[in-house]
Order: sequence, then C-alpha cells, then structure tokens
Amino acid sequence: MLYTAAMELTESQYTLIQPFLPRQRGTVSLPNVQVLNAILYVAEQGCTWRGLPKYFGNWHTIYTRMNR
Repeated sequence: MLYTAAMELTESQYTLIQPFLPRQRGTVSLPNVQVLNAILYVAEQGCTWRGLPKYFGNWHTIYTRMNR
C-alpha cells in the first residue's frame, strides 16, 4: 500500500517553523520534519499511534518525540 496524505509539510513550510523546534542531538533516526508529518497524519486520519504507517518510521519513537 502506498502512502498518500493530504496534509504534509513542504520544505518551505518546515523552514519557517524550524527555528522554533528543539535541535536534534545525538544519533537521531528520524528528522523533525518526518516526525511532524507523522503527527499531522495521526491528527488528520484519527488513527492510533500503533496504526501509523511504517512509512513514517517506528510509531513508538514518533510518539515519544511528540510527548517531549
């Protein structure tokens, strides 16, 4: 199944909000833009975190980053 989402940040949109996000430190497996797009997907689709498509990465990693 191919992922398609109506709501996803573009590079220009991400560039505008990037200064307000925490800096990534250490060995980070997922970039901030991917985490934000995953959060938007959950909000838009109303799915559970465990129902997040594998396209975004590990659901638990994204959930933990969102909570921080």
